[in-house]
Amino acid sequence: MFAPGCGGKRVSPAPPATPASPPALIVLLPDPETGVTGKIRVSNEFGAVMVEAPRGATTVTANTAPGSLKTIGEDEVRQLFGAALDALPPAPKHFTLYFKFESDTLTDESAGKIPEVLDAVKRLAVPEVVVIGHTDTMGEKKANVTLGMRRAAAVRNVLVAAGIPTGLIEVASHGEADLLIKTKDNTPEPRNRRVEISVR
Repeated sequence: MFAPGCGGKRVSPAPPATPASPPALIVLLPDPETGVTGKIRVSNEFGAVMVEAPRGATTVTANTAPGSLKTIGEDEVRQLFGAALDALPPAPKHFTLYFKFESDTLTDESAGKIPEVLDAVKRLAVPEVVVIGHTDTMGEKKANVTLGMRRAAAVRNVLVAAGIPTGLIEVASHGEADLLIKTKDNTPEPRNRRVEISVR
């Protein structure tokens, strides 16, 4: 005969303890291209800290607020993150070449920089090259867009002649819309007569 409640209670075994997560180290590094350091807010339900200094660091552990701020050295950054940093693509390289007045002919000094541009392009397995032409404020805006494109195309042609495939080079013109040196209309300014090149 079965009598409910007469048997002993079955006790379920306690679940295995969850191993504690190791502390997470969070480090703020400068931008590799510009060297500028931004800022980050590290927070959880127990508190928050602002990290703003280059190589500023904090640790986060379960069930506690983020740790106090500290700064770690360059050597420690390399030790901890060297492999990840080495895996990043190289930072883009930027070049500015200048042109003669109302012309798509490079100045002699800028023509001498072409080998440096070519070297930067040829170092990359699959480069992307962006060439943007600019002008000063002399003449009509519409004509300056055309002149900026002629300048960008002239640089592209030099790169193609040196063996860079055309499909890897993007050209555009800002005309007088993006002045390096702000001037009034119809002002000759050699530093605005330029092409900006980005290689990445």
